[in-house]
Amino acid sequence: MVTRAERNATDPDLGVLSGRLLFAVQRELFTTLAEQGFDDLKHRHGAVLAYLDPDGVRATDLSRLSGQHKQIVGTLIDELETLGYVERKPDPSDRRAKLICPTERGLAQMRTADAIMADIQNRHAKRLGREEFGHFKRVLNDITEHQRHALKDS
Repeated sequence: MVTRAERNATDPDLGVLSGRLLFAVQRELFTTLAEQGFDDLKHRHGAVLAYLDPDGVRATDLSRLSGQHKQIVGTLIDELETLGYVERKPDPSDRRAKLICPTERGLAQMRTADAIMADIQNRHAKRLGREEFGHFKRVLNDITEHQRHALKDS
């Protein structure tokens, strides 16, 4: 009988593969961010930082985009606000709502993270070939979106 460890070593399932990819990308991203002066960030902050826009985003949209519960996103926003990466501002289109906006430090982190991610992607695109890497991303995106909606459609 094949053990789970053996199976995951030779034929990992989608959850194991996607987890390995996520953890490896996060490790490189956050290690490099720390080396560049953003050493107060944790991997969990990526659920907000990955979807933050310079003009701001509502917390409900951050929750929807990241797939995280509103309470978790609220806690992450509180942490990032304390660290000086984001601030809450009134939403000009709805006075009851708030926008989560990056501060100057948040904008600097966004530029740095974008450059790090571009380097990671370029490295893989060079290794696989740009066309093959583009195909990989399209297929991975399709699988990801299909999985995200699988429970909603049930």
